[in-house]
Amino acid sequence: MQRINVIGPFRGASGYDRCTREFVREFVRAGIDVELTQLGGWSIDLPPGEREIWFERLSLPVDAQTILHFTMPSWARPKPGKRNMNFTMFEADRIPRSWVDCSSAFECIVLPTQSSFDAWRSSGVPERRLHICPLGVSDFFAQRAAPLAVTDREGKPVVSSRYRFLNIAELRPRKNHLGLLRAWLRATTSDDDAILILKCDDSDALNQFFQDFACIQASLGRSLADAAPVVFLVGSLTDKQIRSLLNTATHYISLSHGEGWDLVMMEAAVAGLDLIAPNHSAYSSYLREDEAVLIPATPVRAVLEGRTRSEDQVFFDGLSWWKPDEDAAVSVIRQIIRGQAPVKDSPRERFLSEYSWANATRRLIEIIQ
Repeated sequence: MQRINVIGPFRGASGYDRCTREFVREFVRAGIDVELTQLGGWSIDLPPGEREIWFERLSLPVDAQTILHFTMPSWARPKPGKRNMNFTMFEADRIPRSWVDCSSAFECIVLPTQSSFDAWRSSGVPERRLHICPLGVSDFFAQRAAPLAVTDREGKPVVSSRYRFLNIAELRPRKNHLGLLRAWLRATTSDDDAILILKCDDSDALNQFFQDFACIQASLGRSLADAAPVVFLVGSLTDKQIRSLLNTATHYISLSHGEGWDLVMMEAAVAGLDLIAPNHSAYSSYLREDEAVLIPATPVRAVLEGRTRSEDQVFFDGLSWWKPDEDAAVSVIRQIIRGQAPVKDSPRERFLSEYSWANATRRLIEIIQ
């Protein structure tokens, strides 16, 4: 493969933006001529000073026969007369019906995990057009950095707490922030030497999310004041700031309902954090029981909790995702805070070896060829 046209978001902070950038970077390192086209409307552009401007220089035509689309199939616009391929993923047991129809326009669909592969196949997409290519993790996040200067609501530095739990995710129902906060309120008290850091996006969903969270507190009869502190970090961060934030925490926790991959979980692993994740979807493909605390999860009908971004229901109507066992999550959090949690091996070196972006790109090139 000497030339390729890549169409995808690459100027923002979303997972698809980051995947596009990393694969394009490795294509160029491999000596492949790349024509890179921005997929508009997908994400908010990072400020110019936080973007790698050299990606903009890859806009010249290279007369490539293969077009690689990094996006949901419903967002892609296949080009007639070319070999169109779609790198995508999903977070439920099947995919939306409209995606099945869209996928027929692609010569192949590339997916990061067996979970996504099964979702496409179960929905009727021919298996011969499905291929698995795991994503990667950058050793940039394995480098030590000064902790991010973050304080709690009392002005106390976050790093002064012994146990520092972190979650980084966009405010989407699938990410299950409400379930994580409910488990935190149940598991902790104001006397615990622990803190939860939630890094989320700055969006119009924020006010509605806090209303939903107020309902959670009312239903439990507990407020934030009754639990160990929670810090909300809102807005975009650069990769350097994310690395510093990872170096601020001791544990990375997710209670998501489903993942196509979760780049930040991998980055937290190579940063040396202890990992807590539900045992489902993408997590089951790269996390091992001796390396992470895996929370049991049960397939359930995908029903959105609260009103935050209720428009996301259109993607999951009639489908199933996974419900993490919140009682188990409460028990795990308590064990960690009490110093009773079993010691796990770090997957850091295994991830850096097996899941480099160079390895991911070699696999993708094999599929394309």
